[in-house]
Amino acid sequence: MASSTAMELPDRNLQEGALQPERGVDIRSVMQNEQSPQQQEFSLPPADGGIRAWLFLAGCFCIEALVWGFPFSFGLFQDFYTRHEPFKSDPSGIAAIGTTSLGIMYLGSPICFAAMQYWPLVRRWSPAVGLFLLVVSLVGSSFSTAVSHLIITQGVLYAVGGSLLYSPVIIFVDEWFVRRKGVAFGVMWAGTGFSGVVVPFVMSWLLDRYSFKTTLRAWAIILSLFSAPLLSVVKPRIPDSQRYQARRIDLRFLKQRPFIILQLGNVLQGLGFFMPTVYLPSYARSLGAGNATVTATVALLNAAMVFGCIFVGVLVDRFHVTTAILVCTIGATVSTFVFWGLAMSIPLLCIFSIVYGFFAGGFSSTYAGIVKEMRKVNPGVDSGMVFGMVAAGRGIGSIICGPLSETLMRKHFWVGQAAMGYGTAYGPLIVFTGITAVLGGLGFGARRVGWI
Repeated sequence: MASSTAMELPDRNLQEGALQPERGVDIRSVMQNEQSPQQQEFSLPPADGGIRAWLFLAGCFCIEALVWGFPFSFGLFQDFYTRHEPFKSDPSGIAAIGTTSLGIMYLGSPICFAAMQYWPLVRRWSPAVGLFLLVVSLVGSSFSTAVSHLIITQGVLYAVGGSLLYSPVIIFVDEWFVRRKGVAFGVMWAGTGFSGVVVPFVMSWLLDRYSFKTTLRAWAIILSLFSAPLLSVVKPRIPDSQRYQARRIDLRFLKQRPFIILQLGNVLQGLGFFMPTVYLPSYARSLGAGNATVTATVALLNAAMVFGCIFVGVLVDRFHVTTAILVCTIGATVSTFVFWGLAMSIPLLCIFSIVYGFFAGGFSSTYAGIVKEMRKVNPGVDSGMVFGMVAAGRGIGSIICGPLSETLMRKHFWVGQAAMGYGTAYGPLIVFTGITAVLGGLGFGARRVGWI
């Protein structure tokens, strides 16, 4: 068994059933515990397999879907808010609601992981508190009468609750899966794509027939009913009685060249990643699509993300992380410049949704590979903090995406001067997304010249 997080030690030291103590652990008491079975009150389930591990992973998939599927489907809410009162009279800032939510959830990761490393027992009650805040944020946002209210509730408060619910799950996955870590994270992150297939149709149906107030309250009820039972399944592999002393937070990996390069590529890719997810509905509507077709563009992107996350997770387990990054980069770049750039019909836009969702959406599965790479450089690195910092890098892109996309939309650089999608108001978004997709492959180029 690993210590409080399995990634804290290199893979070769992680033996199923073997206990690796952290700093401050009384090794004699641990050995006595192992040598005296009659004194043990529990037996640890195996890692990387077994019914409990797979049930746990299924629960993680569902929590991922419930927490992240809502903000990733924000494009439908943006489309609704810009066409209905009381928000359409002041549309500025609407795009920032969804990007703020995603950005804070990403940027808050280092803080959450640091707290859970310093106070290990916080991991146990954090999910329940996070679920409570999620419900409060959704109910509170249903009473909003201004865009600023939505930013605070649907944006900031939802993000805080989501971070508290979601962050411990990452650590628990790290305890349950060691050799199959890439696949495990890929399956879990595929939950976002799965939810993105279902949630858009549910939200579209509710928004069409009822007000946004009813829609938000209904989702709060759904979130409560489905998430609460999952908390009994999504729990640590190591019982609370075996939690050890808090560890010092070591951030020296931030100065190491492999992390700097990989993080830079991650940040650059994140700057444009969210633009299609936010503007696909409005772009489809500009082509004359109806409500069902508008929803389908988002659903197809998220459905492709399910398979993309698992596929990239398999690549990470078998190849160097930069190889997986290259695959994501090529797919995202081609889909953006070719399929979105030339999309003046719904079928071509749907092709873009599928290809972009598969490759760009699968990029997050490379995070497990980044952690793996950092352990090669520094075997004692805390994986939770590495993951938190990488997630924060993605959050930078999410935060910037809102105001930046609105600025690009107002410029009308090539309207009437270029052809196809490039000649629309969305032209600058297409070019910017494509360029950032290319820059996301920085890690592969750096490895080719020997920097990684």
